[in-house]
Amino acid sequence: MRIDIYSDVVCPWCWIGKHRFQQGVQLLGADAPELDIHWQPFQLDPDADATPVPLREAYVRKFGGVERTEQILGQTQTTARAEGLPMDFNQGQVRVTTLPAHRVLWLAGEHGVQDAVGEALFRAHFEHGQNLADTSVLIKAGVAGGLDGGEIAQMLASDHGLAEVEAKLAEAHALGISSVPTFVIDGQWAISGAQPPEAFANALRQIAAEQGAPTPPADDEACGPDGCKV
Repeated sequence: MRIDIYSDVVCPWCWIGKHRFQQGVQLLGADAPELDIHWQPFQLDPDADATPVPLREAYVRKFGGVERTEQILGQTQTTARAEGLPMDFNQGQVRVTTLPAHRVLWLAGEHGVQDAVGEALFRAHFEHGQNLADTSVLIKAGVAGGLDGGEIAQMLASDHGLAEVEAKLAEAHALGISSVPTFVIDGQWAISGAQPPEAFANALRQIAAEQGAPTPPADDEACGPDGCKV
């Protein structure tokens, strides 16, 4: 079963959703299908560039005020910490382009270490407030996930992997994906959002049962309580 997870490395709910999905798979135990997981790029803020802007400042403009921003950040941080994730929005996070980080994730996919590199990138941003457009930060995260630092540096100094990432960004748009995380299963079903582990488990179980059918199920609810077909 192929799982394409569309996410952005500065999306807090993508980090939460990543762990909830993994917990959902664990709930299936021996009944878990064999999964082929691919992390795909999505940019929540495609207009951002490499110039760092304080995250709170950017959010105040986006959400319409300080009070609303603090409410959103506080609630999100509380949810993440309840999941065991050390999210801390007081670490000086900045708004920057995530295109270079997605290129590092693409390289990680070439080496089969996307999950570990993605986790390192999430931690760099959400736990430590590091700038994900900074080459040194990207190299450190990539190395922590199992990549070679020299290869990362060489890639980021060139256009290697750029066309592939841009093609995947366009693919997400063509699929109609407008929010992340979105988990696309075998190109036929999608589960949107950081659903509870039980919802992921139920959806995977039901889809696995349907895979013997000649066509995808007509019922939009066949993917579970919050699943839908692409």
